[in-house]
Amino acid sequence: MSTYETTSGPSGTTTGEPRWVLRTERTVYAVTLGGDGDGDGPAAGRWPELSVWGPRGAEDGPSPLDWSRRTHYLTPADIAPAEYIPAGQRPFTGADLVVARPDGERGVWWRFETAEQDDDRSLALTFLDEHLGLRVVLRYESVPDTDVVLRWTELSCAGADPLRLERLDSAAVNVPVGARGARLTALSGQWAQEFTRTRTELTRGRYEIGSTQGVPGHAYAPWLAVQDAALPEEGDTPTYGIALEWSGNWHISADAEPPGLVRVRAGRVPHEGAVLLRPGQTLSTPRLACAFSPEGLGGLSRVWHRYERRLSGDRLERTRKVLYNSWEATSFAVDADSQLELARAAADMGVELFVVDDGWFPGRDDETGGLGDWYPDPAAFPRGFGAFVDDVRALGMDFGLWVEPEAVSPRSRLYAEHPEWVYRVEGRPSRRVREQLLLDLGREDVQEFVLATLDGLLGEYAVSYLKWDMNRPPTERGRPGTRPAATDLDAEHVAGYLRVLDHLRERHPHVTVEGCASGGGRVEHATLARTDLVWPSDNTAPLDRLAIQYGYLHAHAPHTMSAWVTDSPGVFDPRPRSLDFRFVSALSGVLGIGADIRQWPAARRARAAEWIARYKDVRTLVHHGDVHLLGTPEDATYGTQHTAPDGGRIAVTALATGRLDGAPLTPGRPARLRLRGLDPADRYRDEDSGREYGAAHLLHAGLPFTWSADHDAELVVLSRLARESAATPAASRAARPEEQTRP
Repeated sequence: MSTYETTSGPSGTTTGEPRWVLRTERTVYAVTLGGDGDGDGPAAGRWPELSVWGPRGAEDGPSPLDWSRRTHYLTPADIAPAEYIPAGQRPFTGADLVVARPDGERGVWWRFETAEQDDDRSLALTFLDEHLGLRVVLRYESVPDTDVVLRWTELSCAGADPLRLERLDSAAVNVPVGARGARLTALSGQWAQEFTRTRTELTRGRYEIGSTQGVPGHAYAPWLAVQDAALPEEGDTPTYGIALEWSGNWHISADAEPPGLVRVRAGRVPHEGAVLLRPGQTLSTPRLACAFSPEGLGGLSRVWHRYERRLSGDRLERTRKVLYNSWEATSFAVDADSQLELARAAADMGVELFVVDDGWFPGRDDETGGLGDWYPDPAAFPRGFGAFVDDVRALGMDFGLWVEPEAVSPRSRLYAEHPEWVYRVEGRPSRRVREQLLLDLGREDVQEFVLATLDGLLGEYAVSYLKWDMNRPPTERGRPGTRPAATDLDAEHVAGYLRVLDHLRERHPHVTVEGCASGGGRVEHATLARTDLVWPSDNTAPLDRLAIQYGYLHAHAPHTMSAWVTDSPGVFDPRPRSLDFRFVSALSGVLGIGADIRQWPAARRARAAEWIARYKDVRTLVHHGDVHLLGTPEDATYGTQHTAPDGGRIAVTALATGRLDGAPLTPGRPARLRLRGLDPADRYRDEDSGREYGAAHLLHAGLPFTWSADHDAELVVLSRLARESAATPAASRAARPEEQTRP
């Protein structure tokens, strides 16, 4: 069914142009046709344009992206807020699609064909270049119960000759801005410093981020937020965000264009430089998730959180158990006795899941061997691996394993039997990264090997948790026996990776899967839709990790964030912090322990057991509630607020991140964290102290915290009280005990 409205001109008059409107839970996204129809026929010279994107009701009036149509030394297509436009029609300011014939002719000059819309939830716009033999379908789909619109493009070779897709972006979005241009917020960094929030003001020119490492990488996340630079980051600021659902090479670019517009494009980047599309073939680009919030970066983060809870589906209801991981305690020196010693200590603290990390398979005395030979080392488990797993489970914990299915060690049996399975360029040397090579997961025989290996482990042993790691990007990315121009190795590897994850979901639905790529190297929506949680970084130092988690929570939901308590010292910020600080920081995600707990004294273990019990009490609230980030880790006091959907319960983590104020030796006042998103008429009680607060007080003055050398973190849990009747005398409310500062 195709339905559309008509657009309004600058004065509010009807122009007669069709306008297709999609609606989300609280927002609207409207598209119209641009161009003047010059060329052969009335549908030629047309392209899709954004009419309005914002809160519901924003479509009632002239488009905020409308412009004078005057151009000098440019074409109208170069200035238009085009949703998707090919080279040929947009010659100067950057196109989203570049297609060439094998003989070298480049450019697309399409004509608009049809529009198909299903109510206000989905839309398909079809364009055809008959001369080139290319059909393009632009897909839109609003996601129920969220404020996210998904966009992607289907490219079909409708002619007799193959086509070279030299650029194949998923979509473009347009944001109107004022004279100061746009403020772009990205998540950048490096290994051990992922998800660092960075800001760039773009008045004119181009900003671009991406990865050619075969994974999203540590340098940038495939995520971007856009705001008018003249407005504040938080508060009532319209904020637009995109996130690319792709596990391989990618790019996002933003162009500040002449008439007060920032145009953002995103898509995959073929390793070979182009993709060959043969007659009759159709290629779908990765989906681009487009999100809007009128409530600044914090509001946008909550839109992403709701979307990722929807991606988790029924598995969102699965309890994310407190885990212990053995890596930092034993490294490669894995054997049954040492692991059981750790398991007993973990069980005594209330841990629910014990994970054996790297080193459980033969030849893995260090990083030079073993990868690919995925069976338990009989020397390390003399009574049998099954008996060892049973011993762990007898302690009342589930059992998990670390694997790196895409990697192979040159000294392994697997590599000796199948050297052709690794990426390599014929006649050229193969580079080792971390003393290992990378399997070509785009090959079906490699996929079958990985599937059989994981099926065997999960079928023979009572394993209910897998940590999937990837510790090296592809370097010499070639497949001997094939022509590079005829292959799409990046997309084939992604398809193989996702096929294995889909198989695990279907064949082993009871197994929880954690995604990892040497830390946060592969965190995006395709992975998050198929795993239960991810590992944001290998850096677990307290203040370093707090900054990483702060950036992560801007884009991703707490139930996806694995967060460990370890003894690691700071990498970038070496200031020491207490065990309480490490636990309170980790409470904002999925709690894990990674230290050598055999070395912890009894008092430290007892304190850890108390924190584990507190986490179990609030984890449902943390994983399902609305999140507000209270300040930044650069502030002297920083926290996170997790509010139940009905507002009935709140968990607040508070952390002293700066210097102490000298109290009680010098005059000072408690630090405070002002809460967000509450009904001012409500009242709350601190579940530990019994102290009561009016919600208006929590919003205006905030929760008080007095820090000291021995007290640098706290978890506060508040429960909403029943509303008092209107007859309650004001005097009785005023007679309540005065607020006291927290110890």
